[in-house]
Amino acid sequence: MASSFSLPVIIFFCISFFFLLSVNANEVTVGGKSGDWKIPPSPSYSFNEWAQKARFKVGDILVFSYEAGKDSVLQVTREGYEKCNTTSPKASYSDDGNTKVKLEQPGPVYFISGKEGHCQKGQKLRLVVVTPRSSAFSPAPSPSDGPAVAPSSGAAKLTGVFSVVGLLLGFLALF
Repeated sequence: MASSFSLPVIIFFCISFFFLLSVNANEVTVGGKSGDWKIPPSPSYSFNEWAQKARFKVGDILVFSYEAGKDSVLQVTREGYEKCNTTSPKASYSDDGNTKVKLEQPGPVYFISGKEGHCQKGQKLRLVVVTPRSSAFSPAPSPSDGPAVAPSSGAAKLTGVFSVVGLLLGFLALF
């Protein structure tokens, strides 16, 4: 009886684990639903204003959409961002116009266009990445690091955890 009980429990835990991992990561299009990685249409628009309205977590994936072969995305240092320096990026992405960048660690992250002159015209992005587990209790970044993104309540995470525990208890009640 123990072996017939343990196999469904193991399968359930594996499925729950992968479900929780997939729920935590988001794929986010830079600039919003209709966003394009290009020179902003007016001086009043800023990719940073868009980023301040969103919350980025470790594991999220940024999607940069642009015309293939006519632009690129450079991940740069803070100084590279401020000076629009395209010569020594931390990472360079130029593919089919649909660049995906996974946010790997917490803290400020800086991106600029790889096309000469585009950064100076506002095609640059600064955002802050938070750690999913501790984001509700982590301190805000200093103003010199970029925009502060308000952490969201941990209530949504707790609801997800309680849902999984409830499912597990319900599943175990069948045996």
